[in-house]
Amino acid sequence: MTFRTLPSLQIGNHQARYPIIQGGMGIRISGASLASAVANAGGIGIISAVGLGFNSPYYDSNRRRGNFFEANKKALIDEIQKARQLSPHGIIGVNILVAARDYPDLAETAAANGADVIIAGAGLPLQLPEYTAEHPEVALVPIVSGVRAAQILCRKWKRNYGRLPDGLIVECPKTAGGHLGAKYEDLDSEALNTERVIPELATYLREQVKAEIPVIAAGGIWDREDIDRMLAKGANGVQMGTRFITTEECDAHPRYKEFHLQARPEDVTIVPSPVGLPGRALRNAFAEAAIAGSEDLEKRCIANCLKTCACRERKETYCIIRVLDRAARGDVENGLVFAGANAGRAQRIVPVAELMAELVGAHSQSSSTA
Repeated sequence: MTFRTLPSLQIGNHQARYPIIQGGMGIRISGASLASAVANAGGIGIISAVGLGFNSPYYDSNRRRGNFFEANKKALIDEIQKARQLSPHGIIGVNILVAARDYPDLAETAAANGADVIIAGAGLPLQLPEYTAEHPEVALVPIVSGVRAAQILCRKWKRNYGRLPDGLIVECPKTAGGHLGAKYEDLDSEALNTERVIPELATYLREQVKAEIPVIAAGGIWDREDIDRMLAKGANGVQMGTRFITTEECDAHPRYKEFHLQARPEDVTIVPSPVGLPGRALRNAFAEAAIAGSEDLEKRCIANCLKTCACRERKETYCIIRVLDRAARGDVENGLVFAGANAGRAQRIVPVAELMAELVGAHSQSSSTA
Protein backbone atom coordinates (compact mmCIF):
# COMPACT_ATOMS: atom_id res chain seq x y z
CA MET A 1 0.00 0.00 0.00
CA THR A 2 1.41 3.40 -1.05
CA PHE A 3 0.92 6.39 1.22
CA ARG A 4 0.70 9.89 -0.16
CA THR A 5 1.46 13.14 1.60
CA LEU A 6 -0.26 16.35 0.65
CA PRO A 7 1.73 18.85 -1.39
CA SER A 8 2.43 22.39 -0.24
CA LEU A 9 0.53 25.34 -1.71
CA GLN A 10 2.25 28.38 -3.20
CA ILE A 11 0.08 31.52 -3.25
CA GLY A 12 2.11 34.47 -4.52
CA ASN A 13 5.17 34.79 -2.27
CA HIS A 14 3.61 32.65 0.44
CA GLN A 15 4.02 28.89 0.72
CA ALA A 16 1.65 26.97 2.97
CA ARG A 17 2.78 23.61 4.30
CA TYR A 18 -0.57 22.11 3.29
CA PRO A 19 -2.94 22.95 0.41
CA ILE A 20 -5.82 23.89 2.72
CA ILE A 21 -7.39 27.33 2.90
CA GLN A 22 -9.94 27.90 5.65
CA GLY A 23 -12.94 29.68 4.15
CA GLY A 24 -13.93 33.17 5.25
CA MET A 25 -17.19 33.12 7.20
CA GLY A 26 -18.94 36.26 8.47
CA ILE A 27 -20.04 37.75 10.72
CA ARG A 28 -17.27 36.84 13.16
CA ILE A 29 -17.50 33.12 12.46
CA SER A 30 -13.94 33.14 11.14
CA GLY A 31 -11.95 35.77 12.99
CA ALA A 32 -8.48 35.93 14.45
CA SER A 33 -8.88 32.87 16.68
CA LEU A 34 -9.81 30.44 13.92
CA ALA A 35 -7.56 31.97 11.26
CA SER A 36 -4.47 31.88 13.47
CA ALA A 37 -5.12 28.29 14.56
CA VAL A 38 -5.36 27.14 10.94
CA ALA A 39 -2.24 29.10 10.01
CA ASN A 40 -0.33 27.58 12.93
CA ALA A 41 -1.36 24.11 11.76
CA GLY A 42 0.12 24.68 8.30
CA GLY A 43 -2.91 25.91 6.34
CA ILE A 44 -3.94 29.39 5.29
CA GLY A 45 -6.19 31.05 7.87
CA ILE A 46 -8.78 33.55 6.67
CA ILE A 47 -10.49 36.37 8.57
CA SER A 48 -13.85 37.39 7.16
CA ALA A 49 -14.04 41.18 6.86
CA VAL A 50 -17.84 41.08 6.58
CA GLY A 51 -19.47 43.19 9.28
CA LEU A 52 -16.58 43.03 11.72
CA GLY A 53 -17.38 46.49 13.03
CA PHE A 54 -21.00 45.72 13.91
CA ASN A 55 -20.12 43.82 17.07
CA SER A 56 -17.15 45.95 18.06
CA PRO A 57 -16.40 48.79 20.50
CA TYR A 58 -16.08 51.13 17.52
CA TYR A 59 -19.71 50.87 16.42
CA ASP A 60 -22.01 53.69 17.54
CA SER A 61 -25.58 52.46 17.19
CA ASN A 62 -26.93 55.85 18.22
CA ARG A 63 -25.87 57.37 14.92
CA ARG A 64 -28.14 56.95 11.90
CA ARG A 65 -27.14 53.54 10.53
CA GLY A 66 -24.23 53.83 12.91
CA ASN A 67 -20.65 54.50 11.88
CA PHE A 68 -20.56 51.07 10.26
CA PHE A 69 -17.82 51.57 7.67
CA GLU A 70 -15.45 53.37 10.02
CA ALA A 71 -15.98 50.67 12.64
CA ASN A 72 -15.34 47.93 10.05
CA LYS A 73 -11.90 49.32 9.18
CA LYS A 74 -10.81 49.68 12.79
CA ALA A 75 -12.14 46.25 13.74
CA LEU A 76 -10.39 44.64 10.75
CA ILE A 77 -7.07 46.17 11.79
CA ASP A 78 -7.57 44.79 15.31
CA GLU A 79 -8.44 41.34 13.99
CA ILE A 80 -5.39 41.13 11.71
CA GLN A 81 -3.10 42.26 14.51
CA LYS A 82 -4.61 39.75 16.92
CA ALA A 83 -4.21 36.94 14.39
CA ARG A 84 -0.60 37.91 13.79
CA GLN A 85 0.13 37.90 17.51
CA LEU A 86 -1.35 34.40 17.77
CA SER A 87 0.41 33.21 14.60
CA PRO A 88 3.62 35.21 14.04
CA HIS A 89 4.81 33.07 11.14
CA GLY A 90 1.60 31.62 9.70
CA ILE A 91 -0.17 32.75 6.55
CA ILE A 92 -3.11 35.01 7.40
CA GLY A 93 -5.58 36.22 4.81
CA VAL A 94 -8.74 38.33 4.64
CA ASN A 95 -11.93 37.54 2.74
CA ILE A 96 -13.72 40.60 1.34
CA LEU A 97 -17.02 40.84 -0.55
CA VAL A 98 -16.95 42.80 -3.79
CA ALA A 99 -20.67 43.41 -3.26
CA ALA A 100 -19.96 45.37 -0.06
CA ARG A 101 -20.00 49.15 -0.26
CA ASP A 102 -16.74 49.41 1.70
CA TYR A 103 -14.93 46.76 -0.37
CA PRO A 104 -12.22 49.16 -1.69
CA ASP A 105 -11.50 50.54 1.79
CA LEU A 106 -11.35 47.09 3.35
CA ALA A 107 -9.00 45.84 0.63
CA GLU A 108 -6.66 48.79 1.18
CA THR A 109 -6.90 48.34 4.96
CA ALA A 110 -6.14 44.62 4.81
CA ALA A 111 -3.14 45.12 2.54
CA ALA A 112 -1.74 48.00 4.61
CA ASN A 113 -2.04 46.14 7.90
CA GLY A 114 -0.31 42.87 7.26
CA ALA A 115 -2.68 40.52 5.45
CA ASP A 116 -0.70 37.98 3.42
CA VAL A 117 -3.61 37.10 1.14
CA ILE A 118 -6.81 38.82 0.06
CA ILE A 119 -9.65 36.64 -1.20
CA ALA A 120 -12.42 38.50 -3.02
CA GLY A 121 -15.81 37.05 -3.95
CA ALA A 122 -19.47 38.00 -4.43
CA GLY A 123 -18.64 39.74 -7.71
CA LEU A 124 -15.63 40.09 -9.99
CA PRO A 125 -12.84 42.12 -8.30
CA LEU A 126 -11.78 43.86 -11.52
CA GLN A 127 -10.05 46.73 -9.71
CA LEU A 128 -8.56 44.85 -6.74
CA PRO A 129 -4.91 45.38 -7.85
CA GLU A 130 -5.54 49.13 -7.79
CA TYR A 131 -6.55 49.03 -4.13
CA THR A 132 -3.47 47.03 -3.10
CA ALA A 133 -0.90 48.59 -5.47
CA GLU A 134 1.32 49.86 -2.65
CA HIS A 135 1.61 46.35 -1.22
CA PRO A 136 2.65 44.01 -4.06
CA GLU A 137 3.63 41.33 -1.55
CA VAL A 138 -0.06 40.71 -0.79
CA ALA A 139 -1.39 37.76 -2.81
CA LEU A 140 -4.70 38.41 -4.58
CA VAL A 141 -7.10 35.49 -5.02
CA PRO A 142 -10.50 36.06 -6.67
CA ILE A 143 -13.39 33.61 -6.40
CA VAL A 144 -14.78 32.67 -9.83
CA SER A 145 -17.61 30.48 -11.08
CA GLY A 146 -15.87 29.22 -14.19
CA VAL A 147 -13.45 29.79 -17.06
CA ARG A 148 -15.35 32.75 -18.51
CA ALA A 149 -15.00 34.78 -15.31
CA ALA A 150 -11.32 33.85 -15.09
CA GLN A 151 -10.76 35.01 -18.67
CA ILE A 152 -12.30 38.40 -17.96
CA LEU A 153 -10.21 38.85 -14.81
CA CYS A 154 -6.92 37.74 -16.30
CA ARG A 155 -7.29 39.94 -19.37
CA LYS A 156 -8.39 42.96 -17.37
CA TRP A 157 -5.67 42.64 -14.75
CA LYS A 158 -2.94 42.00 -17.33
CA ARG A 159 -3.99 44.95 -19.48
CA ASN A 160 -4.61 47.48 -16.71
CA TYR A 161 -2.20 46.43 -13.99
CA GLY A 162 0.43 44.24 -15.63
CA ARG A 163 -0.26 41.33 -13.32
CA LEU A 164 -2.33 38.18 -12.95
CA PRO A 165 -4.17 36.67 -9.97
CA ASP A 166 -2.01 34.76 -7.50
CA GLY A 167 -4.67 32.06 -7.32
CA LEU A 168 -8.26 31.40 -8.34
CA ILE A 169 -10.91 29.79 -6.15
CA VAL A 170 -13.70 27.86 -7.87
CA GLU A 171 -16.77 27.52 -5.67
CA CYS A 172 -19.40 24.89 -6.42
CA PRO A 173 -22.92 26.32 -5.88
CA LYS A 174 -24.36 22.84 -5.49
CA THR A 175 -22.49 22.25 -2.23
CA ALA A 176 -21.02 25.54 -0.91
CA GLY A 177 -22.29 27.29 2.17
CA GLY A 178 -23.41 30.89 2.53
CA HIS A 179 -24.19 33.09 -0.43
CA LEU A 180 -23.99 31.18 -3.69
CA GLY A 181 -22.69 32.56 -6.96
CA ALA A 182 -25.58 31.24 -9.05
CA LYS A 183 -29.30 31.71 -9.45
CA TYR A 184 -31.58 29.21 -7.75
CA GLU A 185 -32.35 27.40 -11.02
CA ASP A 186 -28.61 27.00 -11.75
CA LEU A 187 -27.49 25.54 -8.42
CA ASP A 188 -27.41 22.00 -9.81
CA SER A 189 -25.98 22.98 -13.20
CA GLU A 190 -23.29 20.56 -14.37
CA ALA A 191 -21.56 23.47 -16.11
CA LEU A 192 -20.83 24.95 -12.66
CA ASN A 193 -19.81 21.67 -11.02
CA THR A 194 -16.34 22.05 -9.52
CA GLU A 195 -15.17 18.68 -10.80
CA ARG A 196 -15.92 19.88 -14.33
CA VAL A 197 -14.69 23.46 -13.96
CA ILE A 198 -11.37 22.65 -12.26
CA PRO A 199 -9.77 20.76 -15.19
CA GLU A 200 -11.19 23.27 -17.69
CA LEU A 201 -9.73 26.18 -15.74
CA ALA A 202 -6.38 24.48 -15.17
CA THR A 203 -6.11 23.83 -18.92
CA TYR A 204 -7.00 27.44 -19.76
CA LEU A 205 -4.40 28.84 -17.36
CA ARG A 206 -1.70 26.47 -18.56
CA GLU A 207 -2.30 26.65 -22.32
CA GLN A 208 -3.66 30.17 -22.90
CA VAL A 209 -2.52 32.31 -19.99
CA LYS A 210 0.70 30.31 -19.82
CA ALA A 211 1.08 30.97 -16.12
CA GLU A 212 1.37 28.78 -13.04
CA ILE A 213 -1.71 30.10 -11.22
CA PRO A 214 -2.95 27.72 -8.50
CA VAL A 215 -6.57 26.64 -8.74
CA ILE A 216 -8.42 26.11 -5.45
CA ALA A 217 -11.54 23.94 -5.21
CA ALA A 218 -14.27 25.11 -2.82
CA GLY A 219 -17.71 23.87 -1.81
CA GLY A 220 -18.48 20.50 -0.28
CA ILE A 221 -14.91 19.68 0.81
CA TRP A 222 -15.16 17.74 4.05
CA ASP A 223 -12.45 15.10 4.46
CA ARG A 224 -9.17 13.80 3.07
CA GLU A 225 -10.95 11.79 0.40
CA ASP A 226 -12.55 15.00 -0.91
CA ILE A 227 -9.18 16.76 -0.90
CA ASP A 228 -7.50 13.95 -2.82
CA ARG A 229 -10.35 13.86 -5.33
CA MET A 230 -10.01 17.57 -6.09
CA LEU A 231 -6.24 17.36 -6.39
CA ALA A 232 -6.69 14.48 -8.82
CA LYS A 233 -8.97 16.68 -10.92
CA GLY A 234 -6.20 19.25 -11.28
CA ALA A 235 -6.74 21.52 -8.27
CA ASN A 236 -3.70 22.76 -6.38
CA GLY A 237 -5.58 23.11 -3.12
CA VAL A 238 -8.96 23.30 -1.43
CA GLN A 239 -10.95 25.81 0.58
CA MET A 240 -12.99 24.49 3.51
CA GLY A 241 -15.49 26.47 5.55
CA THR A 242 -18.21 24.45 7.27
CA ARG A 243 -15.80 21.81 8.54
CA PHE A 244 -13.99 24.45 10.63
CA ILE A 245 -17.15 25.69 12.37
CA THR A 246 -17.20 22.75 14.78
CA THR A 247 -13.74 23.55 16.16
CA GLU A 248 -12.78 24.95 19.53
CA GLU A 249 -11.11 27.99 17.96
CA CYS A 250 -14.00 28.99 15.70
CA ASP A 251 -14.95 32.55 16.67
CA ALA A 252 -18.71 31.92 16.73
CA HIS A 253 -20.76 31.61 19.94
CA PRO A 254 -20.75 28.09 21.46
CA ARG A 255 -24.48 27.77 20.69
CA TYR A 256 -23.72 28.37 17.00
CA LYS A 257 -21.20 25.54 16.98
CA GLU A 258 -23.57 23.27 18.90
CA PHE A 259 -26.35 24.03 16.40
CA HIS A 260 -24.06 22.83 13.62
CA LEU A 261 -23.04 19.82 15.66
CA GLN A 262 -26.67 18.77 16.24
CA ALA A 263 -27.73 19.40 12.63
CA ARG A 264 -28.82 16.60 10.36
CA PRO A 265 -28.18 16.49 6.61
CA GLU A 266 -31.88 17.15 5.96
CA ASP A 267 -31.61 20.42 7.91
CA VAL A 268 -29.59 22.03 5.12
CA THR A 269 -31.81 24.30 3.04
CA ILE A 270 -31.75 27.17 0.53
CA VAL A 271 -32.86 30.62 1.65
CA PRO A 272 -33.47 33.86 -0.29
CA SER A 273 -31.18 36.78 0.45
CA PRO A 274 -31.28 40.56 -0.04
CA VAL A 275 -28.16 40.30 -2.22
CA GLY A 276 -30.34 38.82 -4.95
CA LEU A 277 -28.85 35.32 -4.98
CA PRO A 278 -29.76 32.34 -2.80
CA GLY A 279 -27.81 31.12 0.19
CA ARG A 280 -27.35 27.73 1.83
CA ALA A 281 -28.12 27.58 5.54
CA LEU A 282 -29.45 25.42 8.35
CA ARG A 283 -33.19 25.24 8.85
CA ASN A 284 -34.47 27.16 11.89
CA ALA A 285 -37.33 29.52 12.70
CA PHE A 286 -35.71 32.37 10.82
CA ALA A 287 -34.94 30.29 7.71
CA GLU A 288 -38.54 29.02 7.62
CA ALA A 289 -39.87 32.59 7.77
CA ALA A 290 -37.43 33.76 5.09
CA ILE A 291 -38.36 30.91 2.75
CA ALA A 292 -42.06 31.62 3.29
CA GLY A 293 -41.53 35.33 2.63
CA SER A 294 -43.09 36.20 5.97
CA GLU A 295 -44.21 39.79 6.42
CA ASP A 296 -43.09 39.54 10.04
CA LEU A 297 -39.41 39.68 9.08
CA GLU A 298 -37.83 42.97 10.10
CA LYS A 299 -36.91 44.89 6.94
CA ARG A 300 -35.16 47.93 8.37
CA CYS A 301 -31.71 48.51 6.88
CA ILE A 302 -29.28 49.21 9.70
CA ALA A 303 -25.92 49.53 7.96
CA ASN A 304 -26.31 50.32 4.22
CA CYS A 305 -23.65 47.62 3.79
CA LEU A 306 -24.34 46.32 0.26
CA LYS A 307 -24.10 48.00 -3.13
CA THR A 308 -27.39 46.36 -4.09
CA CYS A 309 -29.86 45.30 -1.40
CA ALA A 310 -33.50 44.24 -1.71
CA CYS A 311 -34.06 45.06 1.96
CA ARG A 312 -32.87 48.65 1.65
CA GLU A 313 -34.24 49.40 -1.80
CA ARG A 314 -37.56 47.51 -1.90
CA LYS A 315 -38.25 46.55 1.73
CA GLU A 316 -38.02 42.87 0.76
CA THR A 317 -36.46 39.87 2.55
CA TYR A 318 -34.46 41.07 5.61
CA CYS A 319 -31.34 42.90 6.81
CA ILE A 320 -28.49 40.47 6.19
CA ILE A 321 -26.05 42.04 8.68
CA ARG A 322 -28.61 41.90 11.48
CA VAL A 323 -29.50 38.21 11.10
CA LEU A 324 -25.93 36.99 10.57
CA ASP A 325 -24.79 38.91 13.64
CA ARG A 326 -27.71 37.59 15.68
CA ALA A 327 -26.76 33.98 14.91
CA ALA A 328 -23.05 34.52 15.53
CA ARG A 329 -23.87 35.87 19.00
CA GLY A 330 -25.80 32.69 19.83
CA ASP A 331 -29.42 33.36 18.83
CA VAL A 332 -29.49 30.39 16.49
CA GLU A 333 -33.27 30.27 16.08
CA ASN A 334 -33.79 33.88 15.06
CA GLY A 335 -30.58 34.39 13.09
CA LEU A 336 -29.20 33.13 9.79
CA VAL A 337 -26.92 30.10 10.22
CA PHE A 338 -25.03 29.57 6.98
CA ALA A 339 -23.78 26.06 6.21
CA GLY A 340 -22.41 23.96 3.38
CA ALA A 341 -24.10 20.86 2.01
CA ASN A 342 -22.08 18.60 4.32
CA ALA A 343 -23.39 20.16 7.52
CA GLY A 344 -24.61 17.47 9.87
CA ARG A 345 -21.58 15.23 9.48
CA ALA A 346 -19.57 16.58 12.41
CA GLN A 347 -19.41 14.27 15.45
CA ARG A 348 -17.86 16.57 18.06
CA ILE A 349 -16.15 19.90 18.65
CA VAL A 350 -12.41 19.42 18.10
CA PRO A 351 -9.27 21.57 18.24
CA VAL A 352 -8.14 22.89 14.86
CA ALA A 353 -4.82 21.09 15.25
CA GLU A 354 -6.63 17.76 15.59
CA LEU A 355 -8.81 18.43 12.55
CA MET A 356 -5.83 19.46 10.43
CA ALA A 357 -3.92 16.37 11.53
CA GLU A 358 -6.85 14.24 10.38
CA LEU A 359 -7.03 16.04 7.03
CA VAL A 360 -3.34 15.91 6.22
CA GLY A 361 -2.47 12.52 7.69
CA ALA A 362 -1.12 9.78 5.43
CA HIS A 363 -3.84 8.53 3.13
CA SER A 364 -3.60 5.47 0.94
CA GLN A 365 -4.03 5.71 -2.83
CA SER A 366 -6.36 2.74 -2.76
CA SER A 367 -8.75 4.35 -0.29
CA SER A 368 -8.64 7.74 -2.04
CA THR A 369 -9.73 6.20 -5.32
CA ALA A 370 -12.25 3.74 -3.91
